[in-house]
Amino acid sequence: MEHNDKAGYNRFLLLVAGLGGLLYGVDVGIIAGALPYLEATSGLTAGQLSIVVAAVLLGSVISTLFAGVLADWMGRKLLMTLSGVLFVISIPVIALSHGYGPLVMGRLLQGISAGLIGVVVPLYLAECLSAASRGKGTGIFQWLLTLGIVTAAVVGMFFSIRVDEVAKLGDAARLLAFKDTAWRSIFWVSLPPGLLFVVGSLMVAESPRWLFRRGRRDAALTALLRSRTSGQANLELAEMDQAAVAEKASAIGGTAIKESLLRRKYVIPFLLACVILACNQATGVNSIIGYNANILLQSGLTDVQAHWGYVVFTIVNFLMTIGGVLLVDRKGRKFLLSLGSAGIIISLLCTGTLFRRTERLRVDSRAAVQSMVSSDQRLALVYNANTADKLLAANADVGNALRNGPTSLIVIYSCGDFRAATKVARSDDSAAKPIEITRDGCLPANRVVAFFSNPFSSLEASRQAPLRIDNALISPVPSTKNGWLVAITLFVFMAFFAIGPGVCVWLALSELMPTRIRSNGMSIALLINQAVSTGIAATFLPTVGKYGYSTMFFAFAACTVVYFITAAVFLPETKGKTLEEIEAHFEGRKENQQLATA
Repeated sequence: MEHNDKAGYNRFLLLVAGLGGLLYGVDVGIIAGALPYLEATSGLTAGQLSIVVAAVLLGSVISTLFAGVLADWMGRKLLMTLSGVLFVISIPVIALSHGYGPLVMGRLLQGISAGLIGVVVPLYLAECLSAASRGKGTGIFQWLLTLGIVTAAVVGMFFSIRVDEVAKLGDAARLLAFKDTAWRSIFWVSLPPGLLFVVGSLMVAESPRWLFRRGRRDAALTALLRSRTSGQANLELAEMDQAAVAEKASAIGGTAIKESLLRRKYVIPFLLACVILACNQATGVNSIIGYNANILLQSGLTDVQAHWGYVVFTIVNFLMTIGGVLLVDRKGRKFLLSLGSAGIIISLLCTGTLFRRTERLRVDSRAAVQSMVSSDQRLALVYNANTADKLLAANADVGNALRNGPTSLIVIYSCGDFRAATKVARSDDSAAKPIEITRDGCLPANRVVAFFSNPFSSLEASRQAPLRIDNALISPVPSTKNGWLVAITLFVFMAFFAIGPGVCVWLALSELMPTRIRSNGMSIALLINQAVSTGIAATFLPTVGKYGYSTMFFAFAACTVVYFITAAVFLPETKGKTLEEIEAHFEGRKENQQLATA
C-alpha cells in the first residue's frame, strides 16, 4: 500500500513537471496564432506590436538571470507557484486589455513566468525525484514543452479556420469583431493548464536538498519519504550529511568561500554544463527550425510541399521526444547524448552535401538588384522567367549556364547593422507575390528588439543607413527528389536531436551542478545558451548569403563534433546515481559511490 502511495506521488510530480513544460511551450508559441488578429483589430503600430512580441523575450532573460537567486531565497516550490501565478495573471491582463500598456505588461509577465519555469522546474525535479526516475521526469518536461508549442499552433489553426468561415459571409463589421474575439480566445484557452500548474505546485513537497541546506533536516527527511522508501530516504539523507561534512572540512583553516568555489567539484561540472548548453545551440537547431520552409524551398520542393515538410518536421520532434523520455533512464544520458550528437553530425553532413551540388552553380546578382532600389529605399520585384534572364544576363558566361531551367531567388539585404532575407521566389511560380523590400522589413522597431537582434548594433545609425543588397542569389532549382532527400535528412536531424540533446540537455544542466551552486549555475548556463543562440541568429544570414547553406550545415556539423567528444569522453554517466554521488565523482571521492552500491 505504501509503495502504491509513493508511486502515485511520483506520477503526480511528473504531471506537475509536465504542466510546467506545457506552460513554457505555450509561452513560446501562443503569440504566433494571435498576432495576425491582434494586428488587425488593436490599432497598434508596427513598432508597438514588435514590443508586444519582444516583451516575452525581455521578461524571460531578466527572470532567467535572477531565477537562481530567487530559488535559493524562497525555495523551489514557492518559486514554481509564483511562476504559475504570474502566468495565470498574465492571461486576463492580455485577454481583457484595450490598450498598449496592458498588452505589454501581460506579455512581460508571461516572459518572466517562462524564464522562471525554465530554471526552477528542472532544478526542482533533479532535487526531488529518485535517481531511477529523474531522467523520465525531466524528459516529460521537454516532451510537454514541445506539446505546448504544437498546442499553440493547433489553437491558432482552429481560429484561422473559423476566421476564414466568417470572412466568406462578406460582413466586414462581423469579421472585425470575430478577429477581436479570436486573439482574446487564443489566450484564454491557455489559462486552464496554468491554473492546474499552480494547484499542483501547492500540493507537492519542497525540495529536500533545499530544506537540508536551510538547516531543516527533519523536514528534508519528510520530503524524501513522500517519494521514497524509508531505506532510500535515510540513505540519501546520509549522503547529504557526508557532502555537508566534506564541504565544512574543506573550509577549515581559513579557506575563503571564493576559493572553495574553484574546487574541481564545482568548476568541472559547471564548465561541462556550459559546453553542453552552448553546443546544443551550435547544432543549429533554432535556425533550422526558424528557416525550415526557406531551406526546403531552396532544396527543390514547392511552397506547399515545403510547408508539409515543416509539419512532418514538427511531428518528428514531438514523437521522438517520447522515445527519449522512455529511453533516458534505461540507456542513460551519456549514451543518448553520444548517439544523438553522432546522428546529428551525419545528417548535417548529408544535408550540406546535397546543397553543395547546386550551390556551386549559383550566381550572385546583387549589383543588378541594387540598381533597382528606388530613391526612397524600396524595391518591388516580380521574379519570373523573364526577370531571371535579365538578372543572369548581367553575369555573362556564369549566368548563361542557368538559363535552361527554373531558378530560385533569395535576396539578403541590410540597413546598417541589421540584416533580413526575403522568402525564396521561384521563376516557375506564376502565382507568387512580388518581392518587396523596405527598411521596415530589416530594422527592428525599437531598441529592445535591436539589442536581442544584435547586441553591438546602433539602431539610430542604422535608421540613417541606405538599403543595401548584400546578396541576390540565383540558384538552379533542384529536382523534387533532391528536395525530399534534404527533407529526409532534416527529419533525421530532428529525430536524433529530440531523442538525445532535446531530452538530455535539461538533465545535464540540473544533474551536473553541485547543490551549492545548482540554482545560480543553471541561470548562468542558460544565459550562455541564449547568448550562443543570439550569436548564431546574427551570423546565419550573412554566412548563408556569402557561402551558402552547405557551409552553414558543415559548420554546425563541426560544432556538433565538439558536442560528441564532450558527451562520449568527458561526460560521466549519471543514470541511477543520486546527486550526491555525482558530486562525489567530480571531487574524486569514492565513499559515496561505495555507500550507494553497498
